[in-house]
Amino acid sequence: MNPNIDSQITSGGTGAAASSVNQISRVSNALLVVLFVLLSVACLYPLLLVIAVSFTDEHAIALHGYNIIPKQLSDYAYRYLFKDPGEIIRGYGVSILVTVVGTIGSLLLTALYAFPISRKDMPYRNVLAFIVFFTMLFSGGLVPWYLAYSVAGLKDTLWALIIPNLVVPFNVLIMRTFFSNTIPGSLIEAAKIDGAGEVRIFAQIILPLSTPVMATIGLFQTLTYWNDWFTSSVFISNNHLVSLQYLMYKVINNIQYLNSGRVDASVAGKVAATIPTETVRMAMAIVGIGPIILVYPFLQKYFVKGLTVGSVKG
Repeated sequence: MNPNIDSQITSGGTGAAASSVNQISRVSNALLVVLFVLLSVACLYPLLLVIAVSFTDEHAIALHGYNIIPKQLSDYAYRYLFKDPGEIIRGYGVSILVTVVGTIGSLLLTALYAFPISRKDMPYRNVLAFIVFFTMLFSGGLVPWYLAYSVAGLKDTLWALIIPNLVVPFNVLIMRTFFSNTIPGSLIEAAKIDGAGEVRIFAQIILPLSTPVMATIGLFQTLTYWNDWFTSSVFISNNHLVSLQYLMYKVINNIQYLNSGRVDASVAGKVAATIPTETVRMAMAIVGIGPIILVYPFLQKYFVKGLTVGSVKG
């Protein structure tokens, strides 16, 4: 057979196969786009519904239920919440301060614990790692936990909101795995040969290379501190030191108490009639998630990389 004809047949077959693959690829991409659009809508819809309900009149909700488009616009829920704006601002200040200080301190302490136990030349590294793992399985319970911090004199202080969540065992194990799989031992040895000490190695080499895992753990801790209301309920009796989440929790409890029937009907009826029960709950959700939702866009790329790094060995 003529070699030219063979080459034409071969190139024609290759072109047809490539065209078929490209067509399949376009169809797959279109399906993936549609799938992710539907998932995005499914994720955004509850948030948009909460926002819509928070700006809906209470009586319209009683008549028509929840709607993504308010039947009757009203900002009464927000005006009710901000009757005492100083209390809300104070709660914001406490939550922001505790979240920032707690997250930075947690990242530092977690890294300082995880890095040594990731080193193969660290004496008793397995014992120290087992201690961390053991605390994930067993704890002293609520009463010893309360007594330990009370005896230490941390009640009614901001340290009572920061210290309990400073070191999370699960985060230590995640960071140790990252250090073990990502930081080569030869890099540390080279730094030692150049005369770098352990502190300099940790501060100038390890931490800059650990941005993904630090961002991931930082996001975990930020959410933990921001959403924590239970610690305030246990240790804080000073109204000037309660977090925003616990402040919102108290508002909901007060509304539920007024509607429970345990208050004199004449008094409760007059008060409850002026409280936007459903809309104020949604307004509190919006007030509570406002600042924290801004953290995600800045940490998203590091968060994804931090979850996947080390999953495949090179």
